[in-house]
Amino acid sequence: MGKFNKSAGSREVPELNTASMPDLVFAILFFFMVTVSMRSETLIVRFTLPTASEVQKLEKKSLVTYINIGIPLDPRLGSATRMQLNDKLAEVSDIQDYIAQEKSRLNEADQQFMTVSIKADENTKMKYISDVKQALRKAYALKISYSARKGEN
Repeated sequence: MGKFNKSAGSREVPELNTASMPDLVFAILFFFMVTVSMRSETLIVRFTLPTASEVQKLEKKSLVTYINIGIPLDPRLGSATRMQLNDKLAEVSDIQDYIAQEKSRLNEADQQFMTVSIKADENTKMKYISDVKQALRKAYALKISYSARKGEN
């Protein structure tokens, strides 16, 4: 049988080694920088996307430009359907300048692959959507997609 030493319980706990702490903090910071996506614009209009039976995800989201169409969140702006381009309300006549600005921020090689995604409220009149499409056609933005949520079918 072995002897038990009474002084074993009175030993001090060794100090915690914090040399690898900065590495751990930077690893966690890098993880969150990679996984978290930042919202590029603040929504000014409220919309409920329509449902669709055939839904596909867009491939390169960096080449997508969004047009939000719906009712303004601020009741002082009225209850009529309005369009949001970036962070401000706009009219259909502003679309050509907006598309030119968005194309200029892309590489020249990627400009032909730019897609305009229309996020419209399900109660928006088709006349308004047609006017937006005509303005996009005049701006030579011919790749258009419609945002929708997957239906129950």
